[in-house]
Amino acid sequence: FFLELLENTERSLNEMFVRTYGKPYMQNAEVFENLFAELKRYYTGGNVNLEEMLNDFWSRLLERMFTLLNSQYVITEDYLECISKYTDELKPFGDVPRKLKAQVTRAFIAARTFVQGLSVGREVAQRVSKVNSTPACIRGLTKMLYCSFCRGMPGVKPCKNYCLNVMKGCLANQADLDPEWNQYIAFLDMSYWEENLRWTQNSLEEQHTLSSPTPPLDSPE
Repeated sequence: FFLELLENTERSLNEMFVRTYGKPYMQNAEVFENLFAELKRYYTGGNVNLEEMLNDFWSRLLERMFTLLNSQYVITEDYLECISKYTDELKPFGDVPRKLKAQVTRAFIAARTFVQGLSVGREVAQRVSKVNSTPACIRGLTKMLYCSFCRGMPGVKPCKNYCLNVMKGCLANQADLDPEWNQYIAFLDMSYWEENLRWTQNSLEEQHTLSSPTPPLDSPE
């Protein structure tokens, strides 16, 4: 679900930027493609520092935009590097980077935590399901299931309370996990995680006014 939502966001932004900026965007689309590739890598467990990755994205975007807006000049790598160093002071994109960093970090930490939680839950469930039955449990199940056959009444089924008592005895150890397991299920409430990612998707789509992040060199301040 999360990867699908992320891919939909990437596709939506790409279509919007193509319509808005046309060829200049298409020639520099790899900046955004790399951003989403790194977000996907983080989500799937990759060793990605979200804050550093987002800072790098804005620096590279600033370099590309500055070069496009000042195409009449020959701009050296040293000059671009100098501009990137003063991004925080210049604030060429206003407050967008700070807000987006907070939103993306919140959503993707939540998303990865959710996936990791599912993985842990699966492992716990698999291990619990492989616990061997005790002799007392086996005797109780055998008596419950087959006593009616021995007495010539195969159509008689054990009553509900009898079944519950036998199963409680068989699952006595697992029953100790019940409070913690219920908390785990509540923690994995899908609505919370969906809200986080949809919120970020909306934020990405709202923060697309990047047409003039820096003035040309010969423009008045």
